[in-house]
Amino acid sequence: MPGQLRDYFVVLPDSVAGAAVAGRLPPEAGGGTVVAHASGRPWVLARPLVRRVSHLRRGDDALVLIGPDRVSDAVLSGLLEGARDRAGLERRLARLPGLHHVIARLSGQTWIRGTASGLRRIYHARHPEAGTIASDRPAVLARLIGAPLDDGALALRMLDFLPHPLSRRVVWRGVHETGAGYGLALPAAAPGTAAVPGPTEHRWWEPPPAELPLAEGAQALGDAIAASVRAHVGGLDRISCELSGGMDSTALTFAARATGPAELALLTVAARDRYSEDETWARRAVEAARGGGVGARGGEATRSGGAARGAGGNRDSNAARTRDTGRKGGDATGLDHHIIPADDAPYFYADLASTAAELNDEPLPVAPGRARAHLLLSRAHATGSRYHLTGYGGDELFLGLPHAYQDLFHGNPLTAWNHLSGLRHQLGWPFLPTLKALLNRSTFPRWLAGAITAEPQPVTRTPLLSWGVRQSLRPWFTEHANALIAEEFRAAAEHAEPIDPWRGRHVDIDAVRMGARHFQAMEDIGMTIGLPVAAPFYDDRVLEATLAVRLAERISPWRYKPLLVEAMRGVVPDALLARTTKDHMSSDEHQGLRQHASELADLWTGSRLAEHGLVDSRRLLRLAAEPFSPVLVEHSISSTVAGETWLRTAENAWPTPTPTPTPSQSPSLPPHRTSTTSEATL
Repeated sequence: MPGQLRDYFVVLPDSVAGAAVAGRLPPEAGGGTVVAHASGRPWVLARPLVRRVSHLRRGDDALVLIGPDRVSDAVLSGLLEGARDRAGLERRLARLPGLHHVIARLSGQTWIRGTASGLRRIYHARHPEAGTIASDRPAVLARLIGAPLDDGALALRMLDFLPHPLSRRVVWRGVHETGAGYGLALPAAAPGTAAVPGPTEHRWWEPPPAELPLAEGAQALGDAIAASVRAHVGGLDRISCELSGGMDSTALTFAARATGPAELALLTVAARDRYSEDETWARRAVEAARGGGVGARGGEATRSGGAARGAGGNRDSNAARTRDTGRKGGDATGLDHHIIPADDAPYFYADLASTAAELNDEPLPVAPGRARAHLLLSRAHATGSRYHLTGYGGDELFLGLPHAYQDLFHGNPLTAWNHLSGLRHQLGWPFLPTLKALLNRSTFPRWLAGAITAEPQPVTRTPLLSWGVRQSLRPWFTEHANALIAEEFRAAAEHAEPIDPWRGRHVDIDAVRMGARHFQAMEDIGMTIGLPVAAPFYDDRVLEATLAVRLAERISPWRYKPLLVEAMRGVVPDALLARTTKDHMSSDEHQGLRQHASELADLWTGSRLAEHGLVDSRRLLRLAAEPFSPVLVEHSISSTVAGETWLRTAENAWPTPTPTPTPSQSPSLPPHRTSTTSEATL
């Protein structure tokens, strides 16, 4: 089964060649939305499988927003009104939840950007006839320009994670990613000429200063979370949430319930570990929701209700179910809790062939967990849910990484050392190495140049206070792969600039963007199933509200996610906000190596990564037969597995070439348009 792209769009120049490119798009683009240039040629072609395309023209200017919900013409008009340049437009866009791709034409220039969180990204490429074309999907651009794979970028993807700016290295040659927080400006052709200047990147987003006290910042964060949840599921009658029992999913569960759906399905995957606490806390959350009495934020009515009007037994032999009918605004809300038994949940590395169902933008290290995610989303879809919410992003935003104490040390060294001492005792960091790491002042380029090593993985008691985490090359990498990776880091370090001058803030933002990038795998699985999936914590407004809080109050070694706790006070019952623990699933990954050893062996037989000269397939075959090898305890194999499965998907994504029409044969709109296509001439 060839990989399928989720919803995507392409931005084309106003030319005959640009119109010809439209006719070469993958056939999946049929039935989408076409927004035209004034000439009638296609400007924006979108396939909105889940997201909505909103567009408006005012004179020569035009605005297209692609996001979770339709934006009214009145709002679009207010955004365009008086916005004569991109800076003016961006000031107005700050009123909306930060979830949209933005495509605008202002004073003859096209402006395209994604989100600051990195959840929505922009790619561009130079087409030999049409010039610069842009999209949110690099695979589409790669197909349009016939781009080959880039072995250097593929080698990088075999690491556990890629620090800024290496995360922007696209796996196809000639395709470029615009940095998160930056937009792409495409000038129009000069009068009387056919020449169009190349694209330029401009920064449109800066993190806010961290100056708000906890109480004020928590109110802003709570409002941002509520607005993001409403933007995704507001007005829908049947929705679902992953209720793991952790703080993040619990917060979103109550925020979703405040939108007043007629049916809310909550799904919890039971853990195999008998010491796990997640299921217990998930059940407590359901009981609290049944009891009502939780206030809603942002103008929503207070939900109240007493005892549940009914409780069911087992929905079937594999799920427990509780049901509550509350009242909000005169509408009954049904609350269903589905507990997926631990034995039903696949181990990691299960059904590796199924990753061919989606073509992600790049290999993602979460791919070995696809079968688990598919099970959860399939169960959610079976409830009739029209949108599924997850708590992805909560850890990156609210836990706080130790690197932040570097920032605090500059302005308040006593407070920083006091907090760091508490953290040091919890993590077992030795005194002198911690002090040395705190006083280290190495620059970001210098750190990046040494961020990859052939030495063993750092031990858990190594203080983490630098610009990121140093990674080790894997013993199954070839010398060719090691040389490519080393060169990529060296070249990037020559001109690298941090996301933010402050070390902790740089790491915080980079971690959020990395998590948002990985979340694409979950979105694409939802596309396969037919269920939209959202992570509201990756909303730009949520990120901004978090970063705006004073560092010493935002993170603490003595409080668990204090900012999120205070933001959800009055929405989530206090008893649930008191949780201070978090479960992990490392045992399921290790057991997965044993349970699916034969699948891993099949994967390394005829390895595509080996064909590219990047891995030693014979060593990987030996490791597949020794799942409890010390090598696999020390080194994760998940990113290598992800690279292998992605390559097999990418090579079969478009097995049948699409005929390439000549410009003279190409109509001004794609030949595969259907009657469902909406068109606006701008």
